[in-house]
Amino acid sequence: MTAQETPAPAPVPLPDSAADVAALEAQEARLVLPRFTHDDAWALGKLLVSLARERSGPVVIDIRRGAQQMFHCALPGASADNDAWADRKRRTVERFGVSSLLTGTRFRSRGRNFDTDARLDPADYAAHGGSFPIAVEGAGVIGSVTVSGLPQLEDHALIVEALERFRG
Repeated sequence: MTAQETPAPAPVPLPDSAADVAALEAQEARLVLPRFTHDDAWALGKLLVSLARERSGPVVIDIRRGAQQMFHCALPGASADNDAWADRKRRTVERFGVSSLLTGTRFRSRGRNFDTDARLDPADYAAHGGSFPIAVEGAGVIGSVTVSGLPQLEDHALIVEALERFRG
């Protein structure tokens, strides 16, 4: 290796243990919201845009309540492929009622592969980090917030950071 070359960063291992499942479940329980209005969707979306811009993140951000898209933004560098990934991750949240990362982690913790063992079309569903349920006290999961464009653990972490700030 020459002085100008830098080694590629080692890949970050995906969570795959029962302890990882428990930690992600606790994270979701902690991030239940007291309410979620149109104004809340706008505020959360703007917060995600601000955080992504701070990191120069080429992301798509999508927030939905039920079937209604309440916020959508594509930042510079994002592409239609990110929209497709966001849709696949969001469908996973809608189907399983938990984050796309938790869904994939549950499969990995049992030694299974979501793409082959879920018996769902991988063209429509992705258990990759980056979509998180919007849960409201007394109502349960009412929607989702999705980020696509960064490595999957960073997509997930960006949403968690925004929800933590949003909750105050």
